Amino acid sequence: MSFDLTGRRALITGSSQGIGLALARGLQAVGAQVVLNGRDATKLEAAVAEVPGATSLLFDVTDHHAVRAAIDAFEAETGPIDILVNNAGMQHRAPLEDFPPEAFERLLQTNIASVFHVGQAVARHMIARGAGKIVNIASVQSALARPSIAPYTATKGAVANLTKGMATDWARYGLQCNAIAPGYFETPLNAALLADPDFSTWLGKRTPAGRWGQVEELVGACVFLSSAASSFVNGHILYVDGGITASL
Repeated sequence: MSFDLTGRRALITGSSQGIGLALARGLQAVGAQVVLNGRDATKLEAAVAEVPGATSLLFDVTDHHAVRAAIDAFEAETGPIDILVNNAGMQHRAPLEDFPPEAFERLLQTNIASVFHVGQAVARHMIARGAGKIVNIASVQSALARPSIAPYTATKGAVANLTKGMATDWARYGLQCNAIAPGYFETPLNAALLADPDFSTWLGKRTPAGRWGQVEELVGACVFLSSAASSFVNGHILYVDGGITASL
């Protein structure tokens, strides 16, 4: 029963595809009412159609005022958001010496500023209720670097530290703020890597589990961090990576 989310409402940002959509399905399977989010209305509604019973909340996670307005209106009109999964993110690959500054700015806004914007907007309501769960999606790149993605690595390191800051500020109000740090998973964000047989060969040798992760393998960690089972877990970064951070 500690993992039962019946009666809880979960908002998952960036949930039109990939990890976000998989986590929405997983939380719904253990009883949560799920709210999908994206900024592309067509993609978002297509995702909602794949998760019967889900609802949608359209807003751009990089727009602070739009986020605040959408969250406040939803709380007033629909009800409380008990669980927030900050999943929205993007990738851009280029050598650091040639990395476009506009791409760097997009990464900052999408991968880290959005965690602040949505986290703050939702936490204000959670604090008033004295309870809430925030699960941020970090990355194996929160701890490790790889060529061509230095700015992405910087943003995911920041997600891990912002998670610790959230816990430090908000645990006293009854919130648990933690992060999941996925390793290499088969997602649209990794399409270019999936299409590269040399990379998959390297990954298989580098990862003790010897393979790519499947998005469904992230669900258990998210359910744990969203449920009463993690009532005294705060500021933790849970790596789900097939052992890649444990091995040289």
